[in-house]
Amino acid sequence: MNSPAQDASEQSTAVIDTRLTHEVHRVATTLLAEAAVETSVPPAALLALRDFLVASLRHHDQAEDDDLWPRIIAVAPDTADTLHALSAEHEQLKAALDALSDVAMTVGGEAMTTDGAASEADRTALRQAAIAVRDLVHEHLAHEEPILLPALREHISPAAWDEFTQKVISTAPPVGGHLMIGFLTEVGTPAEVEAVLAGVPEPMRPLLPALRAQAADDIRGLRGAGS
Repeated sequence: MNSPAQDASEQSTAVIDTRLTHEVHRVATTLLAEAAVETSVPPAALLALRDFLVASLRHHDQAEDDDLWPRIIAVAPDTADTLHALSAEHEQLKAALDALSDVAMTVGGEAMTTDGAASEADRTALRQAAIAVRDLVHEHLAHEEPILLPALREHISPAAWDEFTQKVISTAPPVGGHLMIGFLTEVGTPAEVEAVLAGVPEPMRPLLPALRAQAADDIRGLRGAGS
């Protein structure tokens, strides 16, 4: 496997995109599990991160199952069993994401829609669900990367990857997209991040600095450091 320290030009775009997306999922799931019981972190910020993670992970796994796996299997049929096993792990994660999504913080018996206080029980429930997702994500990626990253290098052409990523971008849920940009900035080098964001539609590109700044503020708040 290529080292994260390697220059982006030495790696395929598919590997860079996938490795950084996976690192975002590792960092973000860890942050939610840690921040859930930090009383300095506003409940609304926790729920925003939770909703981003649920939407992002569901979309990511679905794109792999429905589109990326068939592309790889079409040119490398011997990968079918291992990729289908990874899809089975996606189903386990889907159940954990459903449980995380179902956690509701309440204020006065009503679903919280502002930065009001959250009970210790609510925060504990969120933490427990977040830990379950975090552990499954980390374990799943440890299984997936030794299979997927070599398969991307060997079996997915740049044109095929570009087609796949354009579908992913066009169908991405509009939930916390700025957080994806912020976490990417944390986990990748500037060259790697630019490679990942190269597929962003041209009309959106002028918005990237503002989205990155918003994400940096939000992530600092989630870490209890304020803005």
